[in-house]
Amino acid sequence: MRMYDLIMKKRSGEKLSTEEINFIIDGYIKGDIPDYQVSALMMAIYFQKMNKRETKDLTMAMVNSGDTVDLSKINGVKVDKHSTGGVGDTTTLILAPIVAAAGVPVAKMSGRGLGHTGGTIDKLESFKGFSVEMTVEKFIENVNNIKIAIGGQTSNLAPADKKLYALRDVTATVENLSLIASSIMSKKIAAGADAIVLDVKTGSGAFMKDEDASFELASEMVDIGTSVGKNTIAVITEMDQPLGHAVGNILEVKEAINTLKGQGPEDLEELCLTLGSHMLILGNAAKDTDEAREKLEKIISSGEGLKKLKELITAQGGNSDYVDDLSLFEAPKIIEPVNSGCAGYVKNIKADDIGLAALVLGAGRETKISEIDLSVGIILHKKIGDYVEMGEPIATIYANDEDKKSKAEEIIQKAYKFSSEKVTKSKLIKGIVTKEGINKYR
Repeated sequence: MRMYDLIMKKRSGEKLSTEEINFIIDGYIKGDIPDYQVSALMMAIYFQKMNKRETKDLTMAMVNSGDTVDLSKINGVKVDKHSTGGVGDTTTLILAPIVAAAGVPVAKMSGRGLGHTGGTIDKLESFKGFSVEMTVEKFIENVNNIKIAIGGQTSNLAPADKKLYALRDVTATVENLSLIASSIMSKKIAAGADAIVLDVKTGSGAFMKDEDASFELASEMVDIGTSVGKNTIAVITEMDQPLGHAVGNILEVKEAINTLKGQGPEDLEELCLTLGSHMLILGNAAKDTDEAREKLEKIISSGEGLKKLKELITAQGGNSDYVDDLSLFEAPKIIEPVNSGCAGYVKNIKADDIGLAALVLGAGRETKISEIDLSVGIILHKKIGDYVEMGEPIATIYANDEDKKSKAEEIIQKAYKFSSEKVTKSKLIKGIVTKEGINKYR
């Protein structure tokens, strides 16, 4: 078997066999197949695409390229959740505690993410002492005892995906549905969950800007999960503006705590209740979404979700006093409003630009070695459909550097677009994809 022949085969629009795909991934990981040949193959796949069988085979080849996590010693159905990313997306900090409080085990592997703000682990590390470093035995023990643990992803989890993505990123071959779907699902399958709920973002602040393409990606991922025995569903959600009001690590943690107190933004709470309901159903803790939602609402109103967050923090060495006293969190030197230069209804907020402003402030990573400033970020006071008076604050900047603050303010001002006419808010939840098919909400 020669890589040259396989490149030509895919370039001609033919289908790669299971054996051929395994040969490619195995050879690439071992260093027997060079970057330039894999780059050529990625470009051939980009144009000629892959069918469902090829996509599943590529996914499983990447799963088998490294370690897989064995969660069989954890009691119950383990349900994982994955978001395709957005701006101000802090759902895990709310979802994990409320789902665990409902009795569904949450054994989550999270990352530190590049981009606008840090990953879930970065946010959790704003609680002094919190650590994701623990043995597999301790991780499993925590889940069995308190129904929740959040650990760091092992460096050898689907290593072929890391190599392939780095290559795709510099060869303009990222935006292919099969390659995106196999990249996401290889990590989720390797992480050992029994069932998976996918939050597929769509809109200006999402990876997938087009709604139809987002449903197509969701369908591809559900097919992969289903084909390997993982009960998988996908919820398509709007990301035409940041989720909630907070963008930035400590600011998002505070917003998550307030949401667990029943005092969070309406859109953030709604998304968590929707995703959480499906997690409860897959975890056999509710028979339908009505029952699941009622359970989760009670968990929030009773304070059980907040209590579970504190249990998680304490179990992993963190100081849970921060949950009761938000003033314990590190504060920035500069807190200043961004005032509107005109009056009108907010027509549009470029979510990517708000994310860029947070990145400029230091809330995220531009490279893997970048250091995050956990205290900086942005609070949005006005969102799509809201009316704004001239000079009224549309946002507040939290910063530690005057120059960065000024640059972020300029970006935020340009991110907002106004209309003299009333603006109708679009639906947060666009639809759902299950193994039975696509259901778009109208």
